[in-house]
Amino acid sequence: MINTPFEPVKKSFWRAVLFAVTVAALNFGLWAFLNRPTPVADWSGRVEGMAFSAFQRYQDPTKNLFPSESELASDIRMLSRHTKRLRTYSSVESPQIPRLAAFYDMEVMSGAWIDKRMRNNEAELEALIALSRKHANITRAMVGNETILRGDVSVEQLISYIDRARAQLKIPVSTAEPFFVWERNPQLAEHVDFISVHLLPYWEKIPRKDAINFTLGQYYRLKELFPGKPVVIAEIGWPSNGDRKEYAQPSIENEAQFLREWFNVAEREKIDYYVMEAIDQPWKEAIGGRAEAYWGMFNAAREPKFSMTGKVVEDPTWPIKALAASLLALLPMFWFARHFMRFFVTGIFFFLGLIQLSASVVVWSVSVPLAFYLSPFDWTMFMLLVPAQLAIILVLLINGFEFTEVLWRPRWLRHFALLEPSPPAEQPFVSIHLACYNEPPEMVILTLDSLAALDYANFEVLVIDNNTKNEAVWKPVEEYCAKLGPQFRFFHLSPWPGFKAGALNYGLEQTDPRAEVVAVVDADYVVRKDWLSALTGHFKNPDIAVVQCPQAHREFEDDRFRRMTAWEYDGFFRIGMHHRNERNAIIQHGTMTMVRKDLLANTGAWSEWTICEDAELGLRLMHAGHELAYVDELMGKGLTPADFTAYKSQRYRWAFGAMQIMKARFGWMTRKDSPLSRGQKFHFLTGWFSWFADALHLVFTMMAIAWTIGMVGWPELFTLPMELFLIPIIGFIISKVFFGIVLYRKRVPCSWYDTIMASIASMGLSHAIARGIFLGLWKKKGEFVRTAKGRRLGGKPSAFSSVREELLMFIALVACIIGMIHSSGINYTEGKLWIAILTAQAVPYLSALVGAWIAHDSGDNG
Repeated sequence: MINTPFEPVKKSFWRAVLFAVTVAALNFGLWAFLNRPTPVADWSGRVEGMAFSAFQRYQDPTKNLFPSESELASDIRMLSRHTKRLRTYSSVESPQIPRLAAFYDMEVMSGAWIDKRMRNNEAELEALIALSRKHANITRAMVGNETILRGDVSVEQLISYIDRARAQLKIPVSTAEPFFVWERNPQLAEHVDFISVHLLPYWEKIPRKDAINFTLGQYYRLKELFPGKPVVIAEIGWPSNGDRKEYAQPSIENEAQFLREWFNVAEREKIDYYVMEAIDQPWKEAIGGRAEAYWGMFNAAREPKFSMTGKVVEDPTWPIKALAASLLALLPMFWFARHFMRFFVTGIFFFLGLIQLSASVVVWSVSVPLAFYLSPFDWTMFMLLVPAQLAIILVLLINGFEFTEVLWRPRWLRHFALLEPSPPAEQPFVSIHLACYNEPPEMVILTLDSLAALDYANFEVLVIDNNTKNEAVWKPVEEYCAKLGPQFRFFHLSPWPGFKAGALNYGLEQTDPRAEVVAVVDADYVVRKDWLSALTGHFKNPDIAVVQCPQAHREFEDDRFRRMTAWEYDGFFRIGMHHRNERNAIIQHGTMTMVRKDLLANTGAWSEWTICEDAELGLRLMHAGHELAYVDELMGKGLTPADFTAYKSQRYRWAFGAMQIMKARFGWMTRKDSPLSRGQKFHFLTGWFSWFADALHLVFTMMAIAWTIGMVGWPELFTLPMELFLIPIIGFIISKVFFGIVLYRKRVPCSWYDTIMASIASMGLSHAIARGIFLGLWKKKGEFVRTAKGRRLGGKPSAFSSVREELLMFIALVACIIGMIHSSGINYTEGKLWIAILTAQAVPYLSALVGAWIAHDSGDNG
């Protein structure tokens, strides 16, 4: 059989289909595993009684929004199929309930709500007495509900209300309180006809598996304490959602298991009880916490949460969600598998799994309103955090793609190495441009010595000093160039516009006409002798416009600050530049770079409107259809920034300049008719996403601080965000740290100590990058601030002068963490997650403080 050219294409197509479908199927299986049915004791009888608050989904007695008679009748008709007894809490609100219940032969334990409002207490008591006299199906009366627990009235005042009701009614009268209130106030039992107790093990932080025994223990203890009184459990149940109380986890599964077991136990033990409660009451969340909304056997839409027989599934809608997640991810997974079939199978499945996980998180987040009763605050958080989660997912996928390609590629497709030197007659003439401003002369002279020692025949060196005012700084360099001979030319420009780009453009005008290549080197670099001879041969390929080597550093090994920053820089050149080079999308940086002179001159020279003229030139040459070659060889080494101030200002400049470029060239990166390839557009649009993440980090940190102040100071107005909104954020933080550390250990030849210190250095730049992003988007022009390298010509900055803002942010976050720990927030899962997020938000600011201190403490910043 002869293979046609279409056979590999068909094979690749069907392999991609197989991979995508396999991951989608595994996703569906994972959803099924997480939602596997739980066997629970069946219950086929009636429920003894149900606590009945009749408010519909958006009704709220605190806002005077009450159910209509038809809504009450509908609810009572539904509940009559499950129980013959109801418990109410107020006789003033919805007085129609006893009459409507009588129509379905239902008994009512009618309540009078007693609180701090004395006039309202009188109205409730009068209404209770009147209703009980009027309706024969009111068989018990309850005066107060957890009134002593809340401290609304004294025990003596409550006894007075109870005695008045007992004197006027012929039915049993009691009041409802939790176990410990009866235990501590035995005199209360002398004034009631029966003990009415709330036994809710969830609030006691009891694990669901121990809840039945706990309840029975308290029930029988009450019978021992008050042997002459019947004991009625006026509330018993388990919430289906809300905050975990240590070992007590709200869930539909736990609610079903607890209640179905309880119904069987109560029937066997002949215990009188009322389930808390019949129907979910979302309005209660605002006054009692999130769990208060989810105690019903029916949800707010009047649908049963679980069946009374058979196995129980936590989320009955999971098949729809799982299918939606699988379908949402299927096409992107197929596309990735088809286009990157060259990766190792492990890498393909890793990234497909990341796509599928992202789709599941999206479905999970979007379905939140279907599973929760969102308050206006929750809706606000939902509208803010869902787009934020989408942005987080996008950043995660971008980082995950880099992670996958770096770890699981068989080889780099675009690889450029050192070449055998060409004979002098074939070497292109190179004009080396060295722009400097206010640089220590001994540092520049060292660079000139390395250039003078180049093993290359055809080159010149142009030193362009722009705007250095002190003659003692630039004159020694001028004199040294004269000593080196006519091959070295010095120019002092003052005043001169355009920052470094302006100086380089002047140098371009002064370049020897023979020059075919312009090379740029920073004033602190010491270059290898074979820099030009081993690399200029790449220009024999007419498509190559730029040959770029990595930034590298020297003299850092014995200095803690220089060491941590040197390895931080190294990460991008060992990882990110290779990743971008695969699609001819490297960032051209302004040192150790060579450019074809004619292309540089004909496409607009160095752009003076941006303070990142080097990156802009690289993008411009790609847009013109040329290729840039990245040779990962250390052909020259410079100095790291002298201190944290210089380190920060350099990264701020890069972020600011990147935004200038993005605003000016956005059309190049987005229009369909742009000559940039899809890979180039991808890298230039997404390459700055990590920096945008730093900008968003600042925004969300400010919001988190403001909201935490609200939660600590005004807890009645500000509540914790839902757990489902917080978990993806924590997951993103963990994933980003994992990706970074693994790639560093794989690609950067440094120790674990250096990896951690480089991470601290990188995180410490977050605030500077955020400022650069926002100001770069806001302002049109920026100032090119020189990065001090070998030493400062001015005074040494104080330890924390460069990180004042970071220090304030760190103090604010620590104060917020302490405030949350000392508030009720620490008792909730959401509170602990919120504290974890505040802690994670504080890490970059702490890293900046650590970096600033290490820089100050280092011995050679002088």
